[in-house]
Amino acid sequence: MMSTFEKPDASTAGMTWIPGGSFRMGSDRHYPEEAPVHGVTVDGFWIDATPVTNGQFRAFVKETGHVTWAEIPPDPRDYPGALPGMLKAGGLVFTPPDRPVDLRDWSQWWRFTFGATWRRPRGKGSHIGGLDDHPVVQVAYRDAEAYARWAGKALPTEAEWEFAARGGLDGAEFAWGDELTPDGRHMANTWQGEFPHENLEADGWARTSPVRAFPANGYGVYDMIGNVWEWTADWYSERHEA
Repeated sequence: MMSTFEKPDASTAGMTWIPGGSFRMGSDRHYPEEAPVHGVTVDGFWIDATPVTNGQFRAFVKETGHVTWAEIPPDPRDYPGALPGMLKAGGLVFTPPDRPVDLRDWSQWWRFTFGATWRRPRGKGSHIGGLDDHPVVQVAYRDAEAYARWAGKALPTEAEWEFAARGGLDGAEFAWGDELTPDGRHMANTWQGEFPHENLEADGWARTSPVRAFPANGYGVYDMIGNVWEWTADWYSERHEA
């Protein structure tokens, strides 16, 4: 999943203008890698109003012939000693177990699956028929960059993405305020139940949802919380570079 911001000569169709400003980036209350909270200033920028959808990514592939990273078999030279039968193209697929597991071991719910691509998100037998308005998945960083270049855009920095995600609510817990489900209303496609084996689907979705299924934030941007992960332009950093 990708959210892109506009270069000066790009079309703004389907995009939202973010005025820029200063905010407190990160969090001291949740994951260690989100700390410390620190002040950051960003200039104004355009960002896609929704994540890139299957329909949009299909148009990109049709016009350019792009082959995604998940569709390319691993090079044996990069994996000396690997069994030949394992050197097949694919991707990680969320595969929930049927019981509680050690949450320190992500391999208990992520499984490398041969043939998993953006067209077949869960591998053989899966498809995206009827899901044109769902966010594209099984997209690597280089695929995200290629799509952005084709669209005349670029990936946002982490700071730009977080500023847009906050929707003007600096310091709020969520993109819509401080309550996860205000008045009992689900505001994003998130997990309900005991992760990773119990999915109550109280929000109505077991996996991805249409990109406009839940309300936009204060900037008019959708899915900045929940649904799928998104790429940003800069490398991961413990200090979240501005």
